[in-house]
Amino acid sequence: MSETAAFFHALRFLTVLPVPRSEGLDADWLVRASKYFPAVGIIVGAVSAVVLLVASHWWIGFVPATLAVGASALLTGALHEDGLADTADALGGSSREARLAIMKDSRIGTYGALALGFTVLLRVAALSILLPSVGAAALIASHGGARAAASLTMNALPYAGEVAAAKVSYSETRLDRSGVLVTIITALLAMIPMSMVSVRSVLVGVIVASVLAALVAAAARRLIGGYTGDILGAVEQVCEVGILLGIAAGVPR
Repeated sequence: MSETAAFFHALRFLTVLPVPRSEGLDADWLVRASKYFPAVGIIVGAVSAVVLLVASHWWIGFVPATLAVGASALLTGALHEDGLADTADALGGSSREARLAIMKDSRIGTYGALALGFTVLLRVAALSILLPSVGAAALIASHGGARAAASLTMNALPYAGEVAAAKVSYSETRLDRSGVLVTIITALLAMIPMSMVSVRSVLVGVIVASVLAALVAAAARRLIGGYTGDILGAVEQVCEVGILLGIAAGVPR
């Protein structure tokens, strides 16, 4: 599989953009595509940033922030939000089997609804207190960085779901050193616009996001034995929240 094909697989997997499907996928296509998750995040963040900047010509604060967050959910088909909700519901299960069964249930429970509500509100609130130009840079940083966290979590933990029942092909293969390096470098590139405003705010955001991602990953390893697609969605979402909150706290006023 070529690197171009791997990128388009990542784009097709993480967004609703019309990317042509490839026939005869390799068993490890998702692993090989995962190094491009941050690049897809930059695209999603850039689209959200454009929505924020355009909307800021007519409104201020909450409205442009809400439209920007909504745009990212539309562009990704709310893939990560769905994963967060399922994870929040599932990790409260009484056993590993029960937790995995809850993740497969399409219905949303109280924990899932609360998790979705809180994370969406926190993202909107953090964006709404930033200047539009700073918010645009923060969106690119948060989307790129959060998808890097999902890729690295996928590379660090074993797959815990039922491989035969999975909607996509999960492989025991891991990214090699160059793949991990591509993931990290791309995430760092996503941080450049925000770093030009405030390096301190980026550092605070990355620290907060890393702590939140580590907590989700540790809970997943302890409670279900590894990651699933829903766990990756939860990691992505908490990292978005962490980066945006950190930037909002650390950016000069």
